[in-house]
Amino acid sequence: MSNQDYKYFRVTIPEPWIAHVEINRPGQVNAFLEDGWREMRTVFDHLSTDPSVRAIVFSGSGEKGFSVGIDLKWVSGQDSPFMVGPGEGVDPGRRAVTQLRRFGVEFQECISSIEKCEKPVICAMHGYALGMAMDVCSATDMRICSKDTVFCVKEVDIGIASDIGILARLPKVVGSYTWVKDVAMSGRNFDADEALRVGFVSRVLPTKKDVMQEAFRVARNLSEKSPVAVQTIKHFLDYSRDRTVPEGLQYQLAYNVAAVQTRDVPVAISSMVSKKKPVFGKL
Repeated sequence: MSNQDYKYFRVTIPEPWIAHVEINRPGQVNAFLEDGWREMRTVFDHLSTDPSVRAIVFSGSGEKGFSVGIDLKWVSGQDSPFMVGPGEGVDPGRRAVTQLRRFGVEFQECISSIEKCEKPVICAMHGYALGMAMDVCSATDMRICSKDTVFCVKEVDIGIASDIGILARLPKVVGSYTWVKDVAMSGRNFDADEALRVGFVSRVLPTKKDVMQEAFRVARNLSEKSPVAVQTIKHFLDYSRDRTVPEGLQYQLAYNVAAVQTRDVPVAISSMVSKKKPVFGKL
């Protein structure tokens, strides 16, 4: 069933507690337009607070790929900020700190809406995952892909350094600056096996169908856990990633003295003792 109608995304609840978000431009291999990434923020902001959703599967529609990134026809058009130079008499500095910076901040926030989503997001990739698609999937919580997936940090090939997420997140995801600099500065393709080896994805499966089945298996498993526990774990990990261990521990304890008082704790313990499936209430 569909929980809301969108132009660039298909959002369904195919089974209890699980939302499926599909980029829905298969004829353009799910390339992103500006209205598309703005809509993406709306999608994830909505799902973040939807009490009927506990896990999200994120994929691209069609058979060709997850996404080829930003729509190059839009980039080369008159409405694109990448192509419009300063007009005569316009101070480039003023244009930079007003129009371009505001555009960039909003663009970043659209990508970050995935990371900020309270629910765990499992990214299921196949075919192509290029350019902006890498920024998008690096903001998800877990990534799996099919064996035919081709990845690329593509921005260098259109003459820019990406500033919407991938260069900030990728080093923290894979833990190797050498490899990140290799793929980011060269713009070269890398395959599923290489993505698995460096830790960008956790699993590689034969086909898109296999990837989707695995993504839903993971989502189903997460949805059967305490939603308080799962969402708190995601929050703690994201908070602690950019801070020292003592800072992370201090914050986690301050937060958890309230969260551990959830009714989910006795339910979970009782289910382990009785070996019966626990049933947790909505948030």
